[in-house]
Amino acid sequence: MYKFVRFWGEMDSVLSLKKIKQPAKTMHRSNRRLSFCNMSQKSENLYFEIKPKNTFSLGARELWTYRELCFFFVWRDIKVKYKQAVLGILWVILQPIAMMLIFTAIFSKGMNVSSDGIPYPIFALSGLLIWNIFSNGLQNAASSMVTNSNIIKKIYFPRLVIPISAVLTALVDFLVALLLLIAVVPFFDCPFYLLKFVFYLPLSLILCLVTTLGLGTFLAAFNVKYRDFQYILPFAIQFLLFVNPVLYSPTIFQSPTLRMLMQLNPIATSIRLLRTCFSEEILSASEILSSFSVAFFIFVVGIVVFRKTESYFADLA
Repeated sequence: MYKFVRFWGEMDSVLSLKKIKQPAKTMHRSNRRLSFCNMSQKSENLYFEIKPKNTFSLGARELWTYRELCFFFVWRDIKVKYKQAVLGILWVILQPIAMMLIFTAIFSKGMNVSSDGIPYPIFALSGLLIWNIFSNGLQNAASSMVTNSNIIKKIYFPRLVIPISAVLTALVDFLVALLLLIAVVPFFDCPFYLLKFVFYLPLSLILCLVTTLGLGTFLAAFNVKYRDFQYILPFAIQFLLFVNPVLYSPTIFQSPTLRMLMQLNPIATSIRLLRTCFSEEILSASEILSSFSVAFFIFVVGIVVFRKTESYFADLA
């Protein structure tokens, strides 16, 4: 009898516990259902809008984050450019020397072109070094988006890295050839002003690089959509070689309009800044500032056009 009462007592206690716990479980599940319903109702009212970045933004912080990728592209382009060449990077030196000898024979010996008191080999070589940054950097940057189309379609990175690395590749060639220019100066008994070289060389490079990058990004954006630019560009570069004072002095122009255009031309001013290191000529601050203004305008226009059109690069490249 005692065992029977004890059994029913235990059963009553178990049933009472189940009766107490069961509503708690149902309430918990119902609360979860209610909270889920509330979240779903709230999520229906949420809208996500993806907007492009400001077209006037250079994205300097993002570019700095991907700086190693930029250096990798530069190193890759240099290796590919001279990989199968027997002489390798020596072509960076041999090409300016060959052009210098040819232009010296034609323009100095044959046509007696003025060189502002600088020995004509130094005069021509200094102009060719700056011109090679502009011409090679512009060609590389203009075709860079089409050349790297496979990478653009696979992963994300700032698209400006590609034209920037293309221009920096031309800068590496310049730095190697600059050693040649400094080495041949004593052979032609040419004066060399070290303080002017330290001050004017960075200004010359910045002016040339900003102009080249501005035009390069502009042409890279249009070359993706209109492939006619890859045929127009080589002809345009040949034409610009004779428009800029690479092989002659800008002092030969007597027209004030042409002289003013030469002062506004960033590449012409960049060449003159480097040549002043071998002469007593000093460029005025107004000439330098006016050229920098034009270069900055070209740079801003190129970046704006590039930013506006980079959204469809992966589709058209």
